[in-house]
Amino acid sequence: MNINWYPGHMKKTTESIKENLKMVDVIFELIDARIPSASSNPVIPELIGEKPRIVVLNKADLANEEENKKWIEHFKNEGANVVSINANTGKGIRELITLTNKVMKPKRDRDAERGIKSKMTRVMIIGIPNVGKSTLINSLVGRKSAKIGNRPGITKSNQWVRVQDSFQLLDTPGVLWPKFQNENLALNLAYTGAIKDEILDKETLCLKFIEKMMLESPEVLVDRYNIEIGSTPLETMEAIALKRGAILRGNEIDYTKVSDIVLDEFRRGTLGRITLDKIEN
Repeated sequence: MNINWYPGHMKKTTESIKENLKMVDVIFELIDARIPSASSNPVIPELIGEKPRIVVLNKADLANEEENKKWIEHFKNEGANVVSINANTGKGIRELITLTNKVMKPKRDRDAERGIKSKMTRVMIIGIPNVGKSTLINSLVGRKSAKIGNRPGITKSNQWVRVQDSFQLLDTPGVLWPKFQNENLALNLAYTGAIKDEILDKETLCLKFIEKMMLESPEVLVDRYNIEIGSTPLETMEAIALKRGAILRGNEIDYTKVSDIVLDEFRRGTLGRITLDKIEN
């Protein structure tokens, strides 16, 4: 598949991040726990420079638990501050706040030595589209203060949101990078919905996803759809369609419908806890 997507608003977002860095104390980089490698934007370290950063593994409830532990250890070994959360339920939010205070302590101690009173911590939230930035803000605030949705591109501009009397959060629009050098990386982003479905060939995307599952976790498809794995991804896709009634007149397969079913069930976690990016041993 030819996946290359870098809308103009992403360039503006990148420029805005640079401009607002001087206004914040710490960065929350949200990544998708199902695709930690693919959702770690390679331009962010260069963008933020020496600014303190916390890697936030969101959607950890949708990813394989053992793989979550491996990725947390991986980021720690790289010297990163890291925590896993489920922004929808609020699980891990307390740990995130505690870690933020720990990261901020050296700065507060320096300020205290200079006679500067502690002030509110300003946090910039950065991440790819559809990773859950606005959901995290709402979980921290405890009310619906930021727009959320199940498609990328909901946040169109920077938004400052106050969390009690100790935090101010700057939500930024999702930002990808100009060109995907690796097809597997691009596909993983597309599977999770980080790239808009409207610009993709969704049927081919689903076929690629089924192929990946057949190679790595065929039992996921067998258990969920009560099918026998076909000799090709297309045969497996058609078997799922027959089981789910994705049939047009004349008993033809409705490939659009079955693609919607499979991709939606993966994204919602109905297929189970699946990690697409795995730590290589």
